[in-house]
Amino acid sequence: MTSVRTKYILGFLGFFLVLFFLFVVANQTIGKVSYTSDTYAKEQKNKLAASTSGQSDTSAEKIIEAPKLDTADYDARLLSLVHYVPPSPISVVSTSTTASGIVVNRYATTTPPSPLLYSSSTNVTIKGKLWPRAQPYPLPGALLPFKRIVAYYGNFYSTRMGILGELEPEAVLTHLAQIQAKWEVADPSTPVIPAIEYIAMVAQADGGADGMYRAVMPDKEIEKAYALAQKINGIMILDIQVGLSPLSAELPKFKKYLERPDVHFALDPEFSMKSGDKPGTVIGTFSAADINYAIEYMSNIVRENNLPPKVLLVHRFTQNMVTGSAQIKATPEVQVVVVMDGWGSKDLKRGTYQSIIKPEPVQFTGIKIFYKNDLKSPSTGLFTPLEVLELNPRPIYVQYQ
Repeated sequence: MTSVRTKYILGFLGFFLVLFFLFVVANQTIGKVSYTSDTYAKEQKNKLAASTSGQSDTSAEKIIEAPKLDTADYDARLLSLVHYVPPSPISVVSTSTTASGIVVNRYATTTPPSPLLYSSSTNVTIKGKLWPRAQPYPLPGALLPFKRIVAYYGNFYSTRMGILGELEPEAVLTHLAQIQAKWEVADPSTPVIPAIEYIAMVAQADGGADGMYRAVMPDKEIEKAYALAQKINGIMILDIQVGLSPLSAELPKFKKYLERPDVHFALDPEFSMKSGDKPGTVIGTFSAADINYAIEYMSNIVRENNLPPKVLLVHRFTQNMVTGSAQIKATPEVQVVVVMDGWGSKDLKRGTYQSIIKPEPVQFTGIKIFYKNDLKSPSTGLFTPLEVLELNPRPIYVQYQ
């Protein structure tokens, strides 16, 4: 009798352990949500099947609607960046004469057809206009054009490459906060996200061990820049100057950083020396193929890690710094900003913007402001936020060096 009771107790304990194991496994799986399109479609199908069969959803799994992009707001903001004004109504006068010879004028108002062109997959465009250029709508979570990026730029090892190396970290953040406040007053409809743009690869006068004339910054310096961005709830932008090395050999070195949702990237064609010359002796160049390589590389990172879209900056101040710009293709995962680099007076910078940036639309534009070099004679002072906003298209990215 005792042995039978013992077997009964052991059997009950075994059954209890099996139930407990199944409970743990269920808790680890039920309720997890993925925003991939396939999973979302399956969840909605299951929900519909349950509702049509009259069954209530009693499981712990929750159906969460996948985030969506507000394409109407996106298009409206693009149109605002290009100072778009809808066609005004036109008054039309028609004249007739009555049987008694009296001339009668009749007035009517008509509205010209809208020049706006819409697509289900690409942003709004304007008939007969270069801007906005048709590019794919971004994935949900895109920064642009919903926010304006305002960045401080430089390298911690150099006082000549930008404000990040000139001031102590706390002073950098204080100055950046002041600039951010000015931008928020100038354009209250576009929130500002502050950024630390750190030169993570610096072109060198010496070829180095491999003869590529560039140096990668230590991880601790990049993490220092990232910590600054985190402190202000901003983003970090890694800027690279590849020297004589091909972009395909250098971009993968920063993959571990790009896998973070708040890290973005910048290319500096000035120091891409395809000619074989030393950096700084002639102005370098990137082709559309180079830039598209970076876009696709970053797009893969976004897809593989289920990240919000990345921003890719391309600095430019001469025609040949970027070749084949019409072939540059943004993706839903990567937004592209061509930044007007170069220093000088306001009139000189306006001229460069109009002759180099505006005629070759890609997706968005930016501008760099030099705290020192832009004040050299015959300067009349630095661009104010309101003056920058007068440019057409309006820059959605502003960098201070």
